[in-house]
Amino acid sequence: MSFANNQRRRKTLTFLGGAILAIGTVLLIYWEMTALLYILATLGVTALLIIVALTDLTGSEKSSRQTPRPDESAAGTGSIGSTFGNKQS
Repeated sequence: MSFANNQRRRKTLTFLGGAILAIGTVLLIYWEMTALLYILATLGVTALLIIVALTDLTGSEKSSRQTPRPDESAAGTGSIGSTFGNKQS
């Protein structure tokens, strides 16, 4: 399978999964099963928090170390600093 086929298949599965979850949520609201909705929402948020907590953030640390810092010697030179104390009459 080519890369484009894999990508299209993943997008289709993602859309299908989201549609199934949306239909299920609407049906649970229609049947007024709020207790079950509450439990599912709590489990969903808990799973999301666990995924975020376990995410490997070392890649972002490497990229932040490689970004060049601006030259701090140029910070004091500018038109605002040079005209601050001068009073014109």
